[in-house]
Amino acid sequence: MHTLPQQLANGLFLGSMYGLIAIGYTMVYGIVQLINFAHGEIYMTGAFGALAVYTNLPSGMSIWLALPLMLLGGVLVSVLIAVGAERLAYRPLRNAPRLAPLITAIGLSLALQQAVFNWYPDAKSGKPFPQLPGGPFHLGSIDIQSGDIFLLAAAIVCMVALAAFVRTSRTGRAMQATAQDPDTAQLMGVDTNRIIIIAFAIGGLFAAVAGLASGLKYGQIQYNMGFQAGLKAFTAAVLGGIGNIYGAMLGGLVLGIAEACASAYIANIPGMQQLGGGGWANVWAFVLLIVVLLVRPQGLLGERVADRA
Repeated sequence: MHTLPQQLANGLFLGSMYGLIAIGYTMVYGIVQLINFAHGEIYMTGAFGALAVYTNLPSGMSIWLALPLMLLGGVLVSVLIAVGAERLAYRPLRNAPRLAPLITAIGLSLALQQAVFNWYPDAKSGKPFPQLPGGPFHLGSIDIQSGDIFLLAAAIVCMVALAAFVRTSRTGRAMQATAQDPDTAQLMGVDTNRIIIIAFAIGGLFAAVAGLASGLKYGQIQYNMGFQAGLKAFTAAVLGGIGNIYGAMLGGLVLGIAEACASAYIANIPGMQQLGGGGWANVWAFVLLIVVLLVRPQGLLGERVADRA
């Protein structure tokens, strides 16, 4: 148990990344009732967009000077793809049976993977990603890397900014109205198409931040990194209460901590030696989801869109 603080910290960092991606799922679902399964690939393209900016900067440029430019590049790529997907792939199917946009999202996910794979032929084995200098830093028995600090700080800043935007801005209130009743909101003068595009754009922005943070944390990115991360983020969104932005972040944190602790401790339980370790982390994540949904089907914070801000 002396490693528990370190495992909790690992879970906190991992959960912050899941939460950033999960917010994109939950915002889109809360407004248009669409599960955008291509969102994991939007997270992936944000990471590659940031890397593309870095590789075209002058050699020897400080990573601290390059970081804002990398973030801007990743955000531009992710937001453009997210908005383009809404406008070209999802909007024409808005009144179609729900299975149609779901299949379209899966197809878009595969298309984005192959596009990046063809653009970066060596992306299968992993593209090296620049690292922040310094670290590891020691906080008692906890070791913290520079990339972890960036990830946690980014998650806090993004979450606070989003909460303030949704609560206080005119657009944020329009988003809440559209989520509650899009037809009535449109009759009241709300441009629902604009609100939906903004929701996709915010989801793309958060995914890009998560993609950059993932590269800084792990030191490499891959063309298929979005599939598993997107699946975990969707699980986090459902765990917290789909359509609830606070629930998405809470679900990500709970999932990350549970995954880190399960990987470290399940194998130490007598009779469960074969069910521990990192290979079983995904399994235990879904076991946690099933248990929570059996007890609380609406998720930890509930899925009512009126409660999400």
